[in-house]
Amino acid sequence: MTAQRASGVIAETLIAEIRGGQIAPDSPLPTERELGERFGASRPTVREAFAQMQLRGYLKTQTGHRPRAATPSLEGVLTAAGDHLRDVLGDDESRAHLEQMRQFIESGAARQAAMHADNIRITRIRSALDRNFEAIGTPDFASSDIAFHRALVTVIDNPVILALHDMFVSGMLARRAPTDDPARYDRIAYEEHRAIYEAVLAGDVVTATDVMDRHLARSYRARLKAPRSTGMDLPPEGD
Repeated sequence: MTAQRASGVIAETLIAEIRGGQIAPDSPLPTERELGERFGASRPTVREAFAQMQLRGYLKTQTGHRPRAATPSLEGVLTAAGDHLRDVLGDDESRAHLEQMRQFIESGAARQAAMHADNIRITRIRSALDRNFEAIGTPDFASSDIAFHRALVTVIDNPVILALHDMFVSGMLARRAPTDDPARYDRIAYEEHRAIYEAVLAGDVVTATDVMDRHLARSYRARLKAPRSTGMDLPPEGD
């Protein structure tokens, strides 16, 4: 049996035991040595099985302690998936892919809000917008920015989409490079938020979606690092 297949067998067996109640949730899993002897596998193979279980939400780790059994949760699975995505794609590329995912989610949210938001949700979006205005030029602007977008996403009323948004957006914003003039950037972002809110309030689906698309694209591109320069000016045209 190959190591890859062996790790899958170990993972499936332990998952079945967690599901069947032989291993209680939050209890320590057998040691790598015990599992190696049970399955005739090496420690790297057992560790690969643990990695598979963690990705599927059946294992949780804590520094200095043995891995423990877990039951899958949406948050846990998405967190593990996000970590693996960064490992596979690299930080810059994974960030661009996650930004694209965010754009699809939030443009759809703006569209849904313009079409279906009731008075309660409109009020929540407006309250988030007001807090965003009050935070301009302060360290609280980023969190108020997230709160405004989250208020829009809740209109979709889909727990999977909301979990995706919550898991990734805060991390993306935290890793963004600072701008040269934060207060100016905050004012631009707020005015775009205000335009989105006004389009939602008016039930203008096209404008709400278009402004959200342009807002997210501008926000991402404004924080991209400038390319390196050789210091040489381009020659005039015709030379």
